[in-house]
Amino acid sequence: MKAMKIILAMMICVNMLASEAEGAELYDVIYENVYYGNGNAEESQWITDAIMYASAAYEVDPILITAVMEAESSFHFDSFSKVGAIGLMQLMPDTARSLGVNPYNALENILGGVIFLGNQLKRFASWGEYGVTYAVAAYNAGPGAVEKYGGVPNYAETQNYVVIVARNYNRILNQLNA
Repeated sequence: MKAMKIILAMMICVNMLASEAEGAELYDVIYENVYYGNGNAEESQWITDAIMYASAAYEVDPILITAVMEAESSFHFDSFSKVGAIGLMQLMPDTARSLGVNPYNALENILGGVIFLGNQLKRFASWGEYGVTYAVAAYNAGPGAVEKYGGVPNYAETQNYVVIVARNYNRILNQLNA
């Protein structure tokens, strides 16, 4: 019950922030993308609220979070990969454990994914103009692979993943700027 009250309070705060003109426009564009992938209005609103909250809490671009989540799960709560990744942000069990989150809990899955993504953004920030690209590659293949290859690993899956996330990001950014 206490957790539900905290989540409700958090969502109210997110909705208050989203009421500002610029925030509302960003919220609406993210919601439209989530709804397009998810198809359920209530779930899409919850996911959008969680994206905005995680973005503010961990200082990670909400458009990047949305682009990664779309690539990972198409905004479906019950997504599981053949290699064992779980949920909206497709956390591997060991990664979730290292972050102290339950990957089966949707909010913890999102927060864990954003924390992990934020860690990769910080880790590769000093790698020059492609730091964000390397962070996205590390989200998919692991930071060790990016370090080993000195950039995006020579794995077809990861190379395709980076392109998909970039396309998602640019599409959302263009919608926001339209």
